[in-house]
Amino acid sequence: MAEVDLDTFMEFVHKFAADLGATVAAGAVVMGDRLGLYRALASGPATPAELAGRTGTDTRYVSEWLAGQASGGYIQYDAVTGAYSLTPEQALALANPDGPVNVPGAFTLALGALAAVPAITEAFRTGDGMGWHEQHPDVILGCEQFFRGGYLAHLVQDWIPALDGIAAKLAAGARVADVGCGVGASTVLLAQAYPRSRCYGSDYHDGSVELARKRAADAGVADRASFEVASSTTFGGDGYDLVATFDCLHDMGDPAAAARHIRQALAPDGSWLIVEPMAGDSVADNLNPVGRVYYNFSTLLCVPNARSQHGGTELGAQAGEQAIREIVLGSGFGSFRRVAETPFNLVYEARP
Repeated sequence: MAEVDLDTFMEFVHKFAADLGATVAAGAVVMGDRLGLYRALASGPATPAELAGRTGTDTRYVSEWLAGQASGGYIQYDAVTGAYSLTPEQALALANPDGPVNVPGAFTLALGALAAVPAITEAFRTGDGMGWHEQHPDVILGCEQFFRGGYLAHLVQDWIPALDGIAAKLAAGARVADVGCGVGASTVLLAQAYPRSRCYGSDYHDGSVELARKRAADAGVADRASFEVASSTTFGGDGYDLVATFDCLHDMGDPAAAARHIRQALAPDGSWLIVEPMAGDSVADNLNPVGRVYYNFSTLLCVPNARSQHGGTELGAQAGEQAIREIVLGSGFGSFRRVAETPFNLVYEARP
């Protein structure tokens, strides 16, 4: 065995301690969100007793929770007054579900994904898959919460205008297919922004479609946003001015077949909006914090889902632009280009 450098070893131990603390803190973040602790703290500084009073919770539990949050840098602590507080930036990330990054939603997704560790461990041995519908319910809800903030911040403001002529079509009244829509966050946003257009969401998971219909009704757009239980190769309709796939193409067992079906469903002058996780084309390109997030989610969620379907392709969440380009152009599309990006997403347009 090679000689161990103690300084290097301790560097790694410190990194491990930070990761262990973050892992355990994930549960505290989710509890803080569900108990309304962040939202109550966003209204002003509070001692443990004051925050417990605002939220109808137990002071001793709240005291421990606050100290843990402060030790991780998620909230502020004033040693003189004994009060805790949120900076505006922390409040945006932790107490605003419509903010650009929903931190509690991301941790909800993570905790839900970790529930599958026993099943995925066995899948390593057997090569079997595990569909999204087989995951913990928090995976479905957490995924929506994690990605919805980015869609709110960018979909209508940046991504749609970046497509060739699509914004004008949507404003005038267009046909939109949202394929792999999950619980309908993106479909509802499009229906709200473009009331003259008609949006058709589809997802293979009946539970997600049922919730999507409720979300559309609650948002007052059920008259122009409808949903069907269908896969990416069986969704109905044609002549769509816009087809969109939000963070789901890489999850499909046969993305090429999905691309061919989308090509057939598009109008001759339509566009396919492809939103995928931020990724470079090689492992070396993705050895960074965002890559770490996506590779690990992909191990627990994306690759198992693709393995559970027919097709034999498992792109994974870090597929990268070149792999997506090859799928798209190889399926009959005439053009493919990157139109936008965020810290968590790459956005492409494909045209017939």
